Amino acid sequence: MTPRELSELLRNGEDSTLEFKRDNIQNYDLAKELVAFLNLEGGTVLLGVEDDGRISGTTRERLEEWVSEICRVKIEPPVIPLFSWARNAEPGRHVLAVRVMLGPDKPYARLHNHRKTYYIRVGDTSREASREELERLFQASGQLHYGLKPISGAGFDAFDLRRLRDYFTRVSGGEAPSDGDIHGWEVLLRNVELMTISIDQYVATVDGQLLFGKNPRRFVPQSGIRAVCYPGTEPDYATRADEELRGPMVPLGAADGRIVETGLVEQAWDFVRRNTTPTAHLEGGRRIDRWDYPESAFREAIVNALVHRDYTIAGTDILLAIYADRLEIESPGRLPNTVTIEGMKSGMRYARNQTLVNIMRDYGYVDARGMGVRNKIIPGMLEHNGTEPDFIEKESRFTVRLWKTPK
Repeated sequence: MTPRELSELLRNGEDSTLEFKRDNIQNYDLAKELVAFLNLEGGTVLLGVEDDGRISGTTRERLEEWVSEICRVKIEPPVIPLFSWARNAEPGRHVLAVRVMLGPDKPYARLHNHRKTYYIRVGDTSREASREELERLFQASGQLHYGLKPISGAGFDAFDLRRLRDYFTRVSGGEAPSDGDIHGWEVLLRNVELMTISIDQYVATVDGQLLFGKNPRRFVPQSGIRAVCYPGTEPDYATRADEELRGPMVPLGAADGRIVETGLVEQAWDFVRRNTTPTAHLEGGRRIDRWDYPESAFREAIVNALVHRDYTIAGTDILLAIYADRLEIESPGRLPNTVTIEGMKSGMRYARNQTLVNIMRDYGYVDARGMGVRNKIIPGMLEHNGTEPDFIEKESRFTVRLWKTPK
């Protein structure tokens, strides 16, 4: 590390990826800071720096070896840190930068006094993760599937039997128990992970209610879409429309495939149609309406939000916002673990909620190859009006932005 690089870090101060520490820090305190960085996006601890940014220098002998041992025995799973010295940062005073990368094996824990503690980084502070935050870390790692979580009090009567029968017969082309064979239904739903057994009783899973619940909001309050239309280009108290879209994800279909009752995807597209104005032209004597946004690109984006959002984040819905110049779909939760925006554009596949993906694919909502961003959203917008959509990850949300006209 060059003196200039160190000076820049000290001038900017501590933040979500940088911590200042003396080198006489206790081993368990250093492990806490490194674990918090590993559970976020990685970060650096500068050893030999005071809290106010003054350089006090390092005095501990064999400092790199000491830090490496901490990363091996005080952090689970163990990690290998990266070291960078700033020699003579001030005359006779050295600073060691200890860097850990984004952890691929989240969540990481500090081991101390025979106890595991999970820490996260919030701003310039490292603190113990709450139960909900820890749940999200485990889900991001693939070690916990929140959608399989049992819902206490949600028995078979919490399901829309009509939608279940439509799925297992018309959509899947199989057979289903008779309406009165409750146990038969319970066994079937458990086999496909829409129900589970909790305290010797069959209960619905989170995924089961999201897909086929009579009233999903009752058991999963964060299951809907808030749809808003603003008259201008920024959020405002004055709105043209503000609705809460509720109900199961999947529609109820008739034998011929017609939709009898809409699911959330159709409700969302209906909101867009009611709050945008199409242009029309004649084609072969027929009037053809051209909407501000192509239906195929929009449907792919809203389905992605529904099946990939982080349902461990309670108290917030997916946000569908229409502005004068753009449409945005904001999904709660960061991208899972190693997924990046560039990876998505290139066709990287991932699934935070695999059961949701599988069943929505059966209905034809999800690209069978799992590459809807690359194959539908981006080319769909380019063909429609020559614009490329924006994909934005910020804090604990992911946004897809479609432009009405070229910027």
